[in-house]
Amino acid sequence: MAAVNQDLSYDALAHWFSSVTDAHKGLHTQAHRTAIVTSRTLNKRVNAEVFLKCENLQRIGAFKFRGAYNAISRLTPAQRERGIVTHSSGNHAQAVALAASLFDANATVIMPADAPTIKRRATEQYGAKVIDYDTQSARREDITKELIDEHGYTLIPPFDHPNVIAGQGTAALELFEDLESLDMLLVPCGGGGLLSGSAISAKALNPACKVIGIEPEQADDAVRSFRSGTLQSIKNPKTIADGTRTESLGEITFELIKRYVDDIQAVSEQAIMDAVRFLFYRTKLVVEPSGALGVAALLSDVVKPTGRVGIILSGGNVDGETMCQTLKQESAQ
Repeated sequence: MAAVNQDLSYDALAHWFSSVTDAHKGLHTQAHRTAIVTSRTLNKRVNAEVFLKCENLQRIGAFKFRGAYNAISRLTPAQRERGIVTHSSGNHAQAVALAASLFDANATVIMPADAPTIKRRATEQYGAKVIDYDTQSARREDITKELIDEHGYTLIPPFDHPNVIAGQGTAALELFEDLESLDMLLVPCGGGGLLSGSAISAKALNPACKVIGIEPEQADDAVRSFRSGTLQSIKNPKTIADGTRTESLGEITFELIKRYVDDIQAVSEQAIMDAVRFLFYRTKLVVEPSGALGVAALLSDVVKPTGRVGIILSGGNVDGETMCQTLKQESAQ
């Protein structure tokens, strides 16, 4: 297990946490302060006191609204007038589309052709223009660059941006404000924006809290990066947790994760589906596979909990077909 970098100065953490608190002030009237849910059944199963931060109930159905709104709010009027562009498989796409509309800005989203239908439709309904691409033959970064060169758009990336990271860190900030202390915090990990932002808040407010990122075994680039100390990537990872199908962590998020995160673990596809079912049947919460990663880690014993455990349920945007197939499977819950 890699340890948090002991070389990190307090000033660096203070600087990052200041950006999180600034983001929270701006989001106060825009983002939902999402509920924290508990389950006696879950507590008994894992022998710990577990608190679920329900970002599946956030605007657009995921934590991504926090980062997108914070980043777009800090653009100049001229930048917003020229338009905004991003690339995303779904939740960040919806977040940018909604946040841009709140500032009367046009948004263009580069989205995989096989992105979940529910996320594509919502992105369009929020007013964004969606451009499809084939993940096997094109790179979203290349398409995005062409559009920026042609139209002068401003890129709001899904995770590797200081203002996006700061916005994402506000979910954990609220969790600690409401609960005061935690012994462990489990956070889903795709590109690392939520994990790095959450770790900043955790280490600033409760330094003893152990922060653990969770990702799918079939998209375990973050685990490999964390263990090796060098950035690893997986091209087009195949996992039911579509929100974690990023090829790698970002340069900024990786550095923050190395500094503030205590460990990263991976869970199986079966464990992810079991967690989605558990949350649906036992807590009556609709949580997408990516959002259920923390619960999957506990239920499958990948992570051994201690004391008070916080889990961020990062989103609830699951399409009907995926949810039906998951729920139809025999469950031991």
